[in-house]
Order: sequence, then structure tokens, then C-alpha cells
Amino acid sequence: MPVVKATAMTESLGFFLDSLSMGFMQNALFAALFSAVACGVIGSLVVVNRLVFLAGGVAHTAYGGVGLAFFLGTPVLPTTVGFTLAGSLAMGALTLTHRERSDTVIGVLWASGMALGVILLDLTPGYNVDLMSYLFGSILAVGTDDLYLMAGLNLIILVLVFFFYKDFLALSFDREFASARGAPVAFLHFLLLGLVALTVVMIIRVVGLILVIALVSIPPSLAGRHSSSLRAMMFFAVMWSLAFCLLGLFFSFVFNISSGAAIIAVAAMAYFLVISLGWLLRTLFRPHHQEEP
Repeated sequence: MPVVKATAMTESLGFFLDSLSMGFMQNALFAALFSAVACGVIGSLVVVNRLVFLAGGVAHTAYGGVGLAFFLGTPVLPTTVGFTLAGSLAMGALTLTHRERSDTVIGVLWASGMALGVILLDLTPGYNVDLMSYLFGSILAVGTDDLYLMAGLNLIILVLVFFFYKDFLALSFDREFASARGAPVAFLHFLLLGLVALTVVMIIRVVGLILVIALVSIPPSLAGRHSSSLRAMMFFAVMWSLAFCLLGLFFSFVFNISSGAAIIAVAAMAYFLVISLGWLLRTLFRPHHQEEP
């Protein structure tokens, strides 16, 4: 029985490798690469600034942009970019002025965006079967136009992060220090949320709006465990993200399951495995101090 399973897995791997010559698989590989870069870079800033919940709010607000695009009959991703940027800036303004109630503000905007998307879709005549790919992701359905948009958004993200890297570094570890050294803290706050919005829209087709927050937070969380700098954390987070996307793509192809769910399942299993292994190693190799007689 183990031999049969090993043979079946080998055949599946061979079939998967053969399929890489197909256009849709090549598009999926490029989508995985673009998503990994954005998630690794922006996800690291999100994690070190403790903005995961805020990023989740931005991600779910984007559903309103999807509903608006279907309602107006406009291209989905460009429309969602504009809507999500507007929502993220509004969220940034409200959380900046009402810090003590930021969690409530995020929750309200999170729910409002989702509700608006549902209402607009209900008012849209007919039903589009492609809608589920925006909710749960379908990396195999990424088209050439989507790749061009993802490449453009990636370029914007990398240029802005490179230009403001030192300010982001100061902001990430001490906002008061960043303000004291003359960094535009408020501007950086809005800029970071804007970059989160671009990242969210970029990976909608890969893992979907429902699961996007996991791919933004899990790789940087793992990368932060063995990184001595923010730059190194970003690099390792990109590597983790790319590994999760490729493995998830493989398992979804072999077992005929949702690609978005497969990617996040791989990421979650890796996270719990690393955490458990770290705890086990610390327990086994914890120094035992013997009492002196």
C-alpha cells in the first residue's frame, strides 16, 4: 500500500511538472511570485506595526469594491483598487483620530464594506460564476491582464517601500522616536494602509478576500523568528510566501481542491509546525540548573 501511494504521488508530481508548459499554469506561477513579493514586504510592515486587524479590515472592505464593479459592469480589479484605497484612507483617518476606539471603527468599516458588496451584488442582474474566485481565490484563473496589473502594483509597492524604508523602519519600532527625528508619521500611517490596500487587491485572485489576511500575516510571523533586521524579515517572508503559494498550487492541482484554501492550509500547517517544533526544542534543551550542595 505505501508503494502504491508513493507511485501515485510520483505520477501526480510528473503530471504537475508537465502541466507547467501550459499557459494558465505559467500565469499561476507568475501570480504566486508577484503575490509573494507583496505579501513578504508589506506583510512584514503590517506585523511589526501590529496592524494585522487593521489590514483585515482593509481586506474585507475590498468586497464592496468587488460588488461595485459587478454592479457598474466595470473591470473588477481596477475598480476594487480605487474603492479599497478610499476605504483604507478613511479607515486610517478614523483610527488616527480615535485611537482608543480603533477596534470598533475597524469593525464597523469591515462590516460596512462587506454589506455594501453583498447589497450591490444582490442588485446586479444575473449571477457571475467568477465571483467565487474573488472570495476564496483561484490562482489557476489568473489572466494575462491580471498579471500586468499585479506587476504594476508590485512596482509601486517596491519603489515606495525602498524610498521610505528608513522612515518605515523608525515608525515600526518607535513612533515617538520617528516623530522626533522628523519622520512624517501621519503620512507614513496613511501610506502604509494604502500599500496594504494595493497588496490586498493584488492577491485577491490568489487566495481570495476571505483568506487574504492569513497570507499577509503568517509568512512575516515565521520570518520574524529568524531575522535580525526588517530587511531580512522581508526577504524571508517573501521566501515563505512563495513556498506556500507553490505548494498550495501543487496540492490544489493534484487533489482538485480550492487553490486559495490549499495555500492557506499549507501556511497554517507550517506555522503550527514551526511553533510546535520551537517549543519542543526549547523544552528539550532548556538548561537545568543544579542546586549547589
